[in-house]
Amino acid sequence: MTKLYYYILFFSTLLSFGQQSVSEEDKIYNAVDIFVANPSAKAIKNLNQIETDFWKNSKPKTKDELLAIVVLNCNKAYYENQFGQTEKAITSYEKAWQIYQKQKLSNYDIIEFCLKPLGNLYTVLGDYDNAENTIKQYFFIVNTSKNYPDAAKQKFAAILNLSNVYQSSGKISLAIELLENTLKTEKLTNSQKGILLNNLGNNYLLSSSGNLMRPEIHQKAENAFQSSIKYLQNEKNQSETLSNSYRNLGSLNRQWQRFEIANSYLEKAEKLFLQTPNQQPRKLAKLYHEKALLLFEERKYAESEKQIQAIFGILIPNYNSKNILPNQNQLYAETVLIDALDLQAEISQLKQPKKAIQAFELSFYIEDLLMNSLVYENSKIIAQLRSRDRTEKCISIYDRLYQKENKIQYLEEAFKLSERTKSGILKGYRSNIKNASEEEKELLQELQNLNNAILKEQQKGDLANISALNKFIKKQNEIMLSLKKVQAESPNNIPENCDVKALLSKLEKDKAIMVFYFMGFENQYYFTLQNNRISLNRLRTGDGKIYNIVHFINYFNDASSITNDISGYNRSGKIAYDLLKLPTNYVYQNLIIIPDGILNFLPFEALITQESPTTNFAKMHYLLNDFKIAYNNSASNYLNSKPISKSEKTVLGIFPIFEKTAFELSYSKKELESIKSNFKGKYLENANASFSNFKNNANQYSILHLSTHASSGDIETPASIKFYDQEILYSELYNLNMNPDLVVLSACETGIGKLYKAEGAMSVARGFQFAGAQNLLFSLWKVNDYTTSVFMADFYKNVKNNVPYFEANTNAKIAFLKDKSIPNAKKSPYYWSSFVYYGSISSEGKSGNFIYYIISLLIVIGLFLVFNHYRKWKIFTRFSKKRNTKK
Repeated sequence: MTKLYYYILFFSTLLSFGQQSVSEEDKIYNAVDIFVANPSAKAIKNLNQIETDFWKNSKPKTKDELLAIVVLNCNKAYYENQFGQTEKAITSYEKAWQIYQKQKLSNYDIIEFCLKPLGNLYTVLGDYDNAENTIKQYFFIVNTSKNYPDAAKQKFAAILNLSNVYQSSGKISLAIELLENTLKTEKLTNSQKGILLNNLGNNYLLSSSGNLMRPEIHQKAENAFQSSIKYLQNEKNQSETLSNSYRNLGSLNRQWQRFEIANSYLEKAEKLFLQTPNQQPRKLAKLYHEKALLLFEERKYAESEKQIQAIFGILIPNYNSKNILPNQNQLYAETVLIDALDLQAEISQLKQPKKAIQAFELSFYIEDLLMNSLVYENSKIIAQLRSRDRTEKCISIYDRLYQKENKIQYLEEAFKLSERTKSGILKGYRSNIKNASEEEKELLQELQNLNNAILKEQQKGDLANISALNKFIKKQNEIMLSLKKVQAESPNNIPENCDVKALLSKLEKDKAIMVFYFMGFENQYYFTLQNNRISLNRLRTGDGKIYNIVHFINYFNDASSITNDISGYNRSGKIAYDLLKLPTNYVYQNLIIIPDGILNFLPFEALITQESPTTNFAKMHYLLNDFKIAYNNSASNYLNSKPISKSEKTVLGIFPIFEKTAFELSYSKKELESIKSNFKGKYLENANASFSNFKNNANQYSILHLSTHASSGDIETPASIKFYDQEILYSELYNLNMNPDLVVLSACETGIGKLYKAEGAMSVARGFQFAGAQNLLFSLWKVNDYTTSVFMADFYKNVKNNVPYFEANTNAKIAFLKDKSIPNAKKSPYYWSSFVYYGSISSEGKSGNFIYYIISLLIVIGLFLVFNHYRKWKIFTRFSKKRNTKK
């Protein structure tokens, strides 16, 4: 029937035009009509060929022809999504939107047929920044266009889809606020109320999980779902949303282990979904995943496995259920596949731990594919966070295998997986920027500048210029699409595994020990690498012991917390030290710490190794006295770090001082004079300490020293640093492109910012690391102007004497404690332990000196030969004279 229709349509098209030539526009629309009548994955190739032929045609394109190409891509994208080709669908929608806005086309509902589905697909793949930008763009179009068709419908869609983005990206409180306000203030139909209530209930459900959900939150979620069902059950064409409400009720009851009730709701959900026309395979797979989760928690593992295989059968063409796990080459970027593989791994690990590892590895592979489709940093961070729970489970399996078989390779594999979660975005950026083309670098820089402009405008709150924001977002979208096109031409970036043997070798060369932390949901893991061996310890997080570490960190909230409770600090510092499993039997005194989670804010040097009754801070037993400590974001960063330069140090000093203002840093002058007396360089004071002067001079000096104010920001406000003329966000530092030997951030909270477990703190220090700095000295809390100047003077004295930076940091702290001119109260760890050093501990090899040595040796040999020749000549001459005299 379909083939007959195809031929009738084709010949009727020819007859209708007779002998007249068919225009490009008509060719395209005819091809679209034929495709829509008989859509298939194979037929998509015909559309692609027609589009390719269109662009090959050299004559100028009319707006009508270009609009036809927009329509072609929107139709193609719709069916690509139906066939499970999500990434291809996104590309087609992006192409349509790019042509539409660039050519300023009209007479087509671009929101309904392009922007709405595009925003939703971005959300599906975890590209939350692009999703939010797309939704805000079409919301702006509706609000600023007069007599826009179905304006109320599109505004509702924007609110609904934006709540989905907030929900999926972890901004649950924003989603709840948006939905509750809309339900209170907007005039909505019953269908719209039901849809929003379903979303609201889902957000309540996600605001806490399992038995940890407070009863009142549980009740709110259940009420929202039940209300949603009341509004939707008598509405036409709402079977899918009604199905979602029942599915969510099933999930809610599953979490509370009411399995029979949960099952009854899921049966209703499945029946309703199967009545829905044009069912999307992905949505059916999500329903089966919920059924599989329920069966798993009921311990019906074989039945749960059957549901998982059904998911693979729906989403993977030519899936062979005999193998249970699909082949890697059959996989693609799809989050439902990740969920199914993770659940399969949970079942396998009960009896077949190695099979579980294989399933988890396939999940990691899909995560990498998803990561490669992302452009924005924030979306990448959220994607990276998803893999943390899986990584923890893999570490646990590897640990069990090691205990059983005593094979060190299991610990090495566990370590490599943990390392993949550490500062992956920072590592990836550093790696990629080296090989990026000039075009890609320019696009990245422009994209980041626009992102900063949007952030700064958003900081104005209610005073933000919405029109300006939309202009920035629109331009950012154009740059993003160009960047994706450029990056698509380069091979996918799959993160490299850390070379454990090379790492152990470098540690031996540096005479160092590494302690590497991974903070999971159930356990905190400690990898210790020393003496060419790797070991693993764990601490359960559920027994409250982690609170003791947090309690110790809280002593550094202000200057008086320690001095008002010295014995409590002593005790807390010893408890935290014992929990952190630091080496006690050691040969080397160089210690590399790779922190994780809250440990990013812990000053390890200030830990107490032995409790004592003394109130004299200088006599306490600190870890500072046992080790010279350096930190790093990841083991790979340490392994690949360049050696510290031994060449003459020159300093670019930034000293805004802020004289005669509320921000004045009076001791900053003393700090300036101390450094200036020891190092050549350029020292910019007051008005000269501007951001532009810093940028223009940064690449000309080996040490960049910034003595100023900084802020860690908060959940909504990014971290920032003050120059004399302006305050700079941490992300504004990304584009500086520098390569200094050392950056010293002599300011408050330069290592503090919004914390992500996998990536670390979004701090000023991170901004400099993105810009290219490998070695940094920065602060973990608000620092005192006077004590900082004393500490910095000692630090730079050490540097002048060619002491490595990490050792100079240790020496300056010890000297601070021994300084008799400083009163005991000011020797509190609050004043001296704030500054931590991140970076390399290796110094440059003696290659340059070796050449000098060889040249010197050759000169000496040469002089020796000349002297020896001269000496022989003198002897010969004397002998000749004697002989002549005798004659």
